[in-house]
Amino acid sequence: MAFVLGAHFSPMPCKVANNTHDHADDAAYIRRAVDLSEKSAGFTSPHPNFGCVIATSTGKVAGEGYLYAQGTKPAELLAVEASGERCRGATAYLNLEPGDCHGDHTAVSALVQAGITRAVVGIRHPLQHLRGKAVCALRSQGLQVDVLGEDLQSKVMEEARKSCLIVNAPLIHRACSRVPFSVLKYAMTLDGKIAASSGHAAWISSKMSRNRVFELRGRSDAIIVGGNTVRKDDPRLTARHGGGHMPMRIVFSQTMNLPEEANLWDVSEVSTIVVTQRGARRNFQKYLASKGVEVVEFDILNSRDVMEYFHDRGYLSILWECGGTLAASAISSGVIHKVFAFVAPKIIGGKNAPTPVGELGMVEMSQALDLIDVCYEQIGPDMLISGFLQPVPDLMPVIPSEDETFAIDPTVTPYESSIISFYKTWDPYGAFSNFSPHPIQMPDSDGNYVTWSSVEHYYQAQKFAGVNDPAPQDCVEKIKAMRSPEEAARVGRSMQRQHPDLVRSEWESMKIDVMYRALKCKFSIYPHLNSMLLSTAGSVLVEASPHDLFWGGGREGEGLNYLGRLLMQLRSEFLGESSTSTENTCSAL
Repeated sequence: MAFVLGAHFSPMPCKVANNTHDHADDAAYIRRAVDLSEKSAGFTSPHPNFGCVIATSTGKVAGEGYLYAQGTKPAELLAVEASGERCRGATAYLNLEPGDCHGDHTAVSALVQAGITRAVVGIRHPLQHLRGKAVCALRSQGLQVDVLGEDLQSKVMEEARKSCLIVNAPLIHRACSRVPFSVLKYAMTLDGKIAASSGHAAWISSKMSRNRVFELRGRSDAIIVGGNTVRKDDPRLTARHGGGHMPMRIVFSQTMNLPEEANLWDVSEVSTIVVTQRGARRNFQKYLASKGVEVVEFDILNSRDVMEYFHDRGYLSILWECGGTLAASAISSGVIHKVFAFVAPKIIGGKNAPTPVGELGMVEMSQALDLIDVCYEQIGPDMLISGFLQPVPDLMPVIPSEDETFAIDPTVTPYESSIISFYKTWDPYGAFSNFSPHPIQMPDSDGNYVTWSSVEHYYQAQKFAGVNDPAPQDCVEKIKAMRSPEEAARVGRSMQRQHPDLVRSEWESMKIDVMYRALKCKFSIYPHLNSMLLSTAGSVLVEASPHDLFWGGGREGEGLNYLGRLLMQLRSEFLGESSTSTENTCSAL
């Protein structure tokens, strides 16, 4: 269903105060929060885009902040810290409802304790287990909370709310369609060709347009190309934006008819995954595996199944830079959500010159797919035309909870699973992730306690701790300084891949113990995390990463699930312990 801007949500069981505030001012501050939320794009793995602006009663901006990445301070807390005492009696503007998913409600608590009296929320959280909770929590603390489209309805508010939807379109699409948000990008001549009849394609668009493509790559979890692109163009598919997030490279190849030498097989800087049909060129699969390239087989290779698989791997946004045949398949499968078309003022002609989209089976112009929210932008000599192939999904209707369903129809018995899965930090049990934003203090080789921003920071650094060489010592310091767990993991894994000789010799035999000690500290010093872990008693805990066969459960349950095992071990120990203080437990590690 298309998202109807200004549509009214089902009433929440919370008191909503009337407001007489100026809609134009509110809309302007919400738009500012939207702009802030995009600031981290390209510097760390994509995440929900949160921005917060705090304005005083006189209309002055007191402070603002944005979420840099999962595992870092919430935008609301950063804005409060920047505002100081000016928060008293002020209004907080949020493009998205706070998404506290770690049991500590940091964002909500920051606003309440700072003395904020009103909050304006652009849209409710698109994830079902978080939707409406922060709004209710703020109202229960006496704050006036106005949600655009519900409590504030006007033309200017509809436009502001639309900007909130677009900035988090990847998260909304992913939540509703169970596939990552996918963007199809191509460059073509004025007569609709992506290459000459000979196949030569460099360069259709200008350097300025290519720089924009690098930006698009930096905002994506992965880039997809087909086997033909690998054979003809031998691309690198790098972001080339001076550091930060490097997207995964994915190659679609049904037959595995791929060259032995290709830039994409160099995984020293960023990984490559080849998706193929089961049984295709097994010897070549082994060859790629020997070079560090991951190969994933599907019974039948199609765009929908592949996207569902990468949804399960936690991917949020994917950029398709493929040829016309694969593009047509992806569009037909309904997995392409947005299109970026760079049109160069060139004409090349050619009856057999390839076009950006292959056969879709349409025979009448009335069948053509119309783009929604189309934008036109001149980039140097080129024109960039962008728009959505699918409307931003409707977050309504709200699916009733199990208890609500049972109340409506007693014949429907709530199903209680004995398996609790967790993976990404936005999951209901996201706090179990080693990427969750919970600093820990761990002793160094001299017995002095050092603070690490997350369990993942500590774990990655321990790969190189104590190695008598300047390079690994510098790497430890670099990992410690990383602002997010994703970046800490990227630094540690990259160093391990490029310089395996610098990893401590006993790492493989000690890494489980390293993770265990870090987890024990985390769940000992945070009472709410300890309670969350104990609440799962009787359930099997599974780290649901489909590609990590050591710490995760694997795609088909073939993984060793050591992270889940360690958490169950800790749970058993905590349940069996006497009333030992959490401080003593942690300091004894």
